[in-house]
Amino acid sequence: MIEAPRIVRIAEQLTAVIPFAIPRADIAKVMGPGIGELMEVVKAQGIGPTGPWFSHHHQMDPHIFDFEIGVPVSAAVKPRGRVKESRLPGGRVARAMYTGGYEGLGAAWGAFEKWLVTNGHAPARNLWECYVTDDVTELNRPVLGGE
Repeated sequence: MIEAPRIVRIAEQLTAVIPFAIPRADIAKVMGPGIGELMEVVKAQGIGPTGPWFSHHHQMDPHIFDFEIGVPVSAAVKPRGRVKESRLPGGRVARAMYTGGYEGLGAAWGAFEKWLVTNGHAPARNLWECYVTDDVTELNRPVLGGE
C-alpha cells in the first residue's frame, strides 16, 4: 500500500494555488475545474508547472476541508481569478509513496499516521498529497521538533 515512510528535510516551495473551504463531499466537484484553471494561468505566465499538482490541507476536519489545490512554479504567479501565490512549507517532513487508486488513500493515510505515532513523531496540523501519476501519490506531513 505505502512504501516505508521516512523523515526528510525539504526547502520551502513557491506555488500557485486555488484555496477552498468546502464540505468534504464537494471535493470531487472542485478538483478537475480547479486544476484546469491553475494550469491555464501558470502556463500563460510561463512559470510552470515545475512539478506534479497537489492538495495542501491546512488542518483535517471530518466535515469541512480547508485546503488548496496547487502546482509548484518557478516564479511568483500574478494573481488571476481564484489563482494566487502560496508556498508549501520547508523543514522536516514525514514522507511516503502510495501506489493505488483514490479509494485506497484513506487507508494509506491511516497506515502513515500509525507509523508517525509508533515512531514518536509529532505531526503538524497540515499535510499534502502530490499526485505524481494517476496511481502514485506522495504523502507528506510536517513533523514538529527534532533536528
